[in-house]
Amino acid sequence: MTHELPNALNLRTDKAHSARMYDFYLGGKDNYEADREAAARVAASYPAIFVCARENRAFMHRATRVLARDHGIRQWLDIGTGIPTKPNLHEVAQSVAPDARIVYVDNDPIVLVHAQTLLNSSAEGRTDYIRADVNEPDTILRSPELSETLDLTRPVVLSLNALMHFVTDAQDAHGIVRRLMDALPSGSALALSHCTPDFDPETWQKVTDIYNQAGTPVQFRDKAAVTDFFAGLDLIEPGIVVGHRWRPATEDGGADREDGPAPSDADVSLWAGVGIKP
Repeated sequence: MTHELPNALNLRTDKAHSARMYDFYLGGKDNYEADREAAARVAASYPAIFVCARENRAFMHRATRVLARDHGIRQWLDIGTGIPTKPNLHEVAQSVAPDARIVYVDNDPIVLVHAQTLLNSSAEGRTDYIRADVNEPDTILRSPELSETLDLTRPVVLSLNALMHFVTDAQDAHGIVRRLMDALPSGSALALSHCTPDFDPETWQKVTDIYNQAGTPVQFRDKAAVTDFFAGLDLIEPGIVVGHRWRPATEDGGADREDGPAPSDADVSLWAGVGIKP
């Protein structure tokens, strides 16, 4: 597979990257041999990783619709965007509120290659893209793309989907989320999903080892540690739950998964929640 890249970009296709592994789990084609090899090792230990990835995206879709429709929020800061997979967050938000404005953030050069897909906003709204790392929140907050697209005097959704388990306690994961939320006004929201070992610790230790060996440090957290990300926020119903249990049918009656039985909590192994800043 070849891509036309800006000269300054270096994809490091010899090293697995979490965004490209996630693309593989979702059935995408924007991944490389190192990504597929690492992802295959994960799938061998945890075959339900494909279910987890799909349910994570379904949660993002539902949370976005709920926040746009029920809470009237019109702005999103989506960090750890990943390779575009339709419908993207802005398409979901703008299907409810055409004037919604979204800033995407990711640090993988291949996401930048596909960023034009993320910039295909409705005429009434706007999208932009920042190449940056969640470990440098002030770089994101000082970015001109952020200030030109979002009004930080009005509520913003901080969207962190399946991202923070790639930020360890040594990197101050909870402090990073606090720094980002502190920069947002009252009425803003945190929408977060996070893989967990709670339902099968032995399997998730194997997954942890695979990511670490591939050069991607991870820290999958229990429910208490995930709940700590929402400190000081007002959780909306149903609180912190396994991803597929967070409002599984939206108000318009549409479920986000194919017909069939719901997956088990152990298959999904993903805590998810939405909190509003007082």
